[in-house]
Amino acid sequence: AALAERLGLTAGAIRRHLDALVEHELVASTEQPPYGPRAPRRRGRPARVYAVTESGRSMGSGTDASLAREVLRHLRSTLGDDGVRQFADARLADQSQRFSHALADVPAADRPRELARLLTADGFAASIDQVPGSSVGVQICQHDCPVAQVAAEFPELCDAESRMFSQILGTHVQRLATLAHGDGVCTTHLPASGPPRALPPPDGLSASIALHTPSAARPLDRSTA
Repeated sequence: AALAERLGLTAGAIRRHLDALVEHELVASTEQPPYGPRAPRRRGRPARVYAVTESGRSMGSGTDASLAREVLRHLRSTLGDDGVRQFADARLADQSQRFSHALADVPAADRPRELARLLTADGFAASIDQVPGSSVGVQICQHDCPVAQVAAEFPELCDAESRMFSQILGTHVQRLATLAHGDGVCTTHLPASGPPRALPPPDGLSASIALHTPSAARPLDRSTA
C-alpha cells in the first residue's frame, strides 16, 4: 500500500512486481510483527514488509567487492588493523566535510532528518524512524550501502561511519544493525537526551523507497562480525 501510494500505481500492480522480485530472490518478504508487547493485532491478512536481498543489492552496486577486499587484505597484512582503520576514516573525509558544512546552520533537532536526506543523495536510501511510543530518540535507517559486501569482512568501514555520524551530529550514537552483518537495514540510534555538542571544524575525520524491517533493530553482535 505504501509503495502504491508513492508510485501512483494500484496495490495489485505493486504486488505482482514484488512477487516477481521475491521469486528471483532479489527481495525477501516477511510478516510485519506489531511494535511493542501490547500492540493490538489487526484483523485480516497480516501486513508484510519487503527488504532487498544481498543478491538484489549486488545488482545495483558499482563497487568491485572482490578487488576492494583484496586491497584491504593487502593493507591489513602490511600495516595491520591500524592501517585498515586509518583507511576507513580517510575514505569518509570528503563526505564528512560536505555533511559538516551542510549541517552547520541546521538546528540540532533537525540534524538527523537532514543527515538522512544527505545520505539518500549519496545513494544510501536513508530514512528517519521514530520508535512508536518512545521518546528516547530516533533511528537513522540506511536501506542500501555500496560497500556492504566488503564491510562484512572489514567492519572497520561501518565503525568509521558511526564515528563520522557522532562527530557531525555532536552526540553519541549507537549502531544497532548493519547490512554487512546480515540485517535488513543499517540502523543507528541517536539519543534524544542531553545537549548537543558544537559541530567540529569540517576538516574530515580525526587520525543512512525506504521500507523499515523491525527485525533490523536488534543489537549488533561484534563477536561474530
